Amino acid sequence: MTAGVSIRRLEPADAAAAASLHAVMPEPWNEADWAKFLADPLVIGLGAVENALIGAILLRVVADEAEVLTVIVAEAARGRGIGRRLLDSGLEDVARRGAKATFLEVATDNAAAISLYCAAGFVEIGRRRGYYRRPGGSQDALTMRKGPALDDGRHAT
Repeated sequence: MTAGVSIRRLEPADAAAAASLHAVMPEPWNEADWAKFLADPLVIGLGAVENALIGAILLRVVADEAEVLTVIVAEAARGRGIGRRLLDSGLEDVARRGAKATFLEVATDNAAAISLYCAAGFVEIGRRRGYYRRPGGSQDALTMRKGPALDDGRHAT
């Protein structure tokens, strides 16, 4: 349940808290990285707040396309639909900015994220071999897209 959780725009002052959430990622972004994203006029940053920042999403819009840069939810808050609320809010925002399609990459070993994206209507359009660095090797990335289908039902690439 997400009662008591609000979704709001991230501010530059949120960079440290967002970096702390992101620290669990295999290639985490630090406070300076987050501050740079949040200062970029092409980037939308949203946060899930329940007394403190418990989730965040960054998306970038260029022309009529958007990209999900990251979605992160605090481990203790996972499984409550917060990631879906962040993603839905972000997708609404990019649509208001004129995005007709949204893209993302996700590690093939991130089953929870893949499930989230598929449930939100993203479809796999490709694979990037060895895209993510991991201790002792690398991990492939799925490239995914959400947007209008072509006349024959396939998604444009």
